Amino acid sequence: MNIGTAAEKSGLPPKTIRYYEDIGLLSPGRADNGYRDYSTADVHRLRFLQRSRGLGFSVEECRQLLSLYGDTQRESSEVKAIAESKLTEIDRKIAELLELKATLGHLVDACHGDHRPECPILDGLAGHHH
Repeated sequence: MNIGTAAEKSGLPPKTIRYYEDIGLLSPGRADNGYRDYSTADVHRLRFLQRSRGLGFSVEECRQLLSLYGDTQRESSEVKAIAESKLTEIDRKIAELLELKATLGHLVDACHGDHRPECPILDGLAGHHH
């Protein structure tokens, strides 16, 4: 199938599909006319990549997961280790975002938001503490 059909079936834009091909995550065959010719297996790989990226896995983690997916001798512990590492990273990001929210919340609460020029938000961004 052509890239348009593969894009439609996988839910990924052609640009992303070409990028995945450029970095070696996908290698479709070529039709007689030289155009890319995507197989059903390629579409499955693309869907796998889309779901993996949607869960926050990096391109390199996706490369590892795809490799394990295709390895019939794999040990699920390898897959679990990658997923656990991602979960730890997500927990760290959540803690970071909660800290950012609290800091920004304090600045917003401290600002009167009126006609006066004094603004604790701008002072805080500038590193001035009152």
